[in-house]
Amino acid sequence: MPWVVLIARELIDNGHRVLLIDKAPNAIRPERVPNAEWLLADSCELSSLEEAQLDKCDVVIAATGDDKANLVTSLLAKTEFGVPRTVGRVNHPNNEWLFTEARGVDVNVSTPRIMSALVEEAVSVGDLVRLFTFRRGNANLVEMTLPTDSPYVGTPSGLVPFPDNCALVTILRDGQVYTPNGEQPPESGDELLFVVPADVEEELERLLSPRTHGG
Repeated sequence: MPWVVLIARELIDNGHRVLLIDKAPNAIRPERVPNAEWLLADSCELSSLEEAQLDKCDVVIAATGDDKANLVTSLLAKTEFGVPRTVGRVNHPNNEWLFTEARGVDVNVSTPRIMSALVEEAVSVGDLVRLFTFRRGNANLVEMTLPTDSPYVGTPSGLVPFPDNCALVTILRDGQVYTPNGEQPPESGDELLFVVPADVEEELERLLSPRTHGG
């Protein structure tokens, strides 16, 4: 679980306490994350989660390679232990619809969707690429690389008539992060990150890239 180890290290560096649970003995390697707690157990077993004292956890991340295990872990964490926040990893895209609040998952992280979005983000200019869905807010984090023929290249962001409920969060340019202040003009090739409802995405595409999207 190399990427889980990286997440654990980052959380610890940010001052959080981390407990890693795995039922495979060869996966228990404390030297990888020496400041974490480790537990050899099955997270789908109620007794294991009682031993882990999940009722004292703020967040549970179910991140195995088995979607069924991730669903069961999330559901038990939410219903039996009242964990405030659960995050479930989706391995197979056909199972994404199962990872909902009704089944104990507050946030689902779809590995295939993220990889697909990263590929699209790298090759697409003038198209919105959905990076993340905020389930509770019914909104998405989307990205667009601004094309050279956009009518708003060089226009201060505060003067761009963005759709209602659309928020420009960040402008990425040459490895630098710019926080929009109303005066910062987007330039050709900038990566623009928005939080926007799904039903507004097409309107935003037509506004910023009319030649491609018929605006």
